[in-house]
Amino acid sequence: MKKQSNYNKFLLLWSGELVSAIGSGLTSFGLGVYVFQKTGSAANMALVALLAFLPSLLLSVPAGVLADRYDRRLLMMAGDGLSALGLIYILICMLTGEAKLYQICAGVFISSVFSSLLEPSYRATVTDLLTKEEYSRASGMMSIAGSARYLVSPLIAGFLLTVSDVKLLLMMDIGTFFLTVVCTAVVRKGISAKPADKEGTFLQSFREGWRTITEKRGVMILIIVSSLMTCFMGAMQILAEPMVLDFQSSKVLGIAETVCACGMLVSSVIIGARGLKKNFAGILSISLILAGLSMVGFGLKENILMICGFGFMFFFMLPFANNCLDYLVRTNIDADKQGRAWGLISFLSQIGYVVAYGTAGLLADYAAAAGHIGVGRGAAAVIMVSGVLLAAAAAALYRSKDVRELEK
Repeated sequence: MKKQSNYNKFLLLWSGELVSAIGSGLTSFGLGVYVFQKTGSAANMALVALLAFLPSLLLSVPAGVLADRYDRRLLMMAGDGLSALGLIYILICMLTGEAKLYQICAGVFISSVFSSLLEPSYRATVTDLLTKEEYSRASGMMSIAGSARYLVSPLIAGFLLTVSDVKLLLMMDIGTFFLTVVCTAVVRKGISAKPADKEGTFLQSFREGWRTITEKRGVMILIIVSSLMTCFMGAMQILAEPMVLDFQSSKVLGIAETVCACGMLVSSVIIGARGLKKNFAGILSISLILAGLSMVGFGLKENILMICGFGFMFFFMLPFANNCLDYLVRTNIDADKQGRAWGLISFLSQIGYVVAYGTAGLLADYAAAAGHIGVGRGAAAVIMVSGVLLAAAAAALYRSKDVRELEK
């Protein structure tokens, strides 16, 4: 029997996540500018980003198992609602005085712990709602939501920081969490929950998820490539702000980030409207090669127009890569194992971000000190090297027969 489509319910769920992504982008931008202006260190900015990301990574595996054992929509509501607690803590610290670096780190860490419940349940819920023919289209829409934190948020945040301060951005983000919870609750009420898979122990569920992602060599290759990809791209994401702030204002930075992220919006709209039909492995490799070369151009000169142009191209290629990765993996995993599988995949593929956030800032500061140059040019050097390595990894992926086999 053909699976019933619930695309309208997906759009409601997606709308909530879009609003949440915009709010998260406001906080990320605002705290990044706040920390860099207070400390002048790329490493401190990277530390905040690392602590905001690390809990989500470490807890993604158990969160994936929970997504297969319990109500996925309820887990999403808990993750979104409770993650506001960490931001409320930072806001209180700022309202009672200047927030210290350790207080910001503690707040983003707490928020990330609860946010870790969201991703596996969200991805598995998309599989619950849609038919196979709608996966590619939905992936394009999800890329649009993901791009909002880079497209809409920096422009809004850059403007608001000229008339207010980071506290306003935090309050706006906190408000978005509760709106997202309402959207998820409406979707949950409108569809019946799948029977929870509680057979066996938590460890047995974990082992079954591991077998699911390792039984096909091509899937494991994609996960390894994803980890390399997140490492190199993470370096750019964390170092772009200090690179630009070294010679421009936060307002110009916000405009530049929005212009760059327009590339992601354009390609996401194209994919969302038409979808990709074939040659996923080839498109994946080519898009990553071009993204790597764009990173090299991004860091070449302190020229805001040049930065915006290469940044636009970099973000334009990302939805193509993410769409292909999502489709190749999603269509090779059983629906009832999607939660635990995506939890493991998220953990393994995003280890690269931990490496990038843990080392990129330190490398940028070291390059600046060793070369007697500004922190911005040190950051640019790290970005360019990362781009070369990303292009090389993507070129090697192009020759993989195991990955092309996944399309069958």
